[in-house]
Amino acid sequence: MFKAFTTARRVRRSDQARALAVTVAGTVANALCIGVLSSSFAFHQAFAADAAQAPGPRAEIAHAVIASTLVRPRSAPHHPKRADFKLEHASPEAIQVADWVVDSGNNRNLSFMIVDKKEARVFVFHADGSLRGTAPALLGLARGDDSVPGIGDRKLSTIRPEERTTPAGRFVAALDRNIHGKDLLWIDYAAAISLHRVITSNPKERRAERLATPTVLDNRISYGCINVPAKFFDKVVIPTFRNTKGIVYVLPEIRSNHEVFKSYDGRPMT
Repeated sequence: MFKAFTTARRVRRSDQARALAVTVAGTVANALCIGVLSSSFAFHQAFAADAAQAPGPRAEIAHAVIASTLVRPRSAPHHPKRADFKLEHASPEAIQVADWVVDSGNNRNLSFMIVDKKEARVFVFHADGSLRGTAPALLGLARGDDSVPGIGDRKLSTIRPEERTTPAGRFVAALDRNIHGKDLLWIDYAAAISLHRVITSNPKERRAERLATPTVLDNRISYGCINVPAKFFDKVVIPTFRNTKGIVYVLPEIRSNHEVFKSYDGRPMT
């Protein structure tokens, strides 16, 4: 009986020894595996850091290795800003420019105006792109997007009908007075182009009546300046530009918006 008990103890000790051996072997294997992985990771880091300093293909591979280990955050989607026309009708061209101005910040946080020559209409906006007011306008007699060079220094009597254009472009505008003490908003000083109250001194021109008609066919009458209703000038234009400058965008009627305004800001129109 003692012999059988001794044999059983030996068998139990043998089983425990084998179990311990398996545990130790597993631990060693795990340690070796971790060591290999750590060494591999350290090698890649060292290789990348070393190769990044060297020119040629090796540096390109290193940069690829580094880039593959980085988690690049996703850029936030761009939600373009839009001008608020407050349910007022506007042409697609006017909406396009107004939205671009607001989204790109091209107005430099200043109030701005859009003169739509095709629609013979003026829109005045707060700096944030919300509409302040709109009104019909009278424009230069001739179609065109450029002023004749030196026209601002010529007498009105020498300016031919085909030269009486309202130039398109982006202008920094400011209030002033003419030689008769009348208020005006200078748009292109060199070309003597301004925006002012409608002139009614010549009854034959019927300028006030032209502003009141629903059609734009009779809104081309001036030498190039922009005429607006007196009430609009007093209630909207003067308060907007008083003691400050603003930006006036005169839309083209021959060229496209992209052609005229692309040079004023790096962000293209959509």
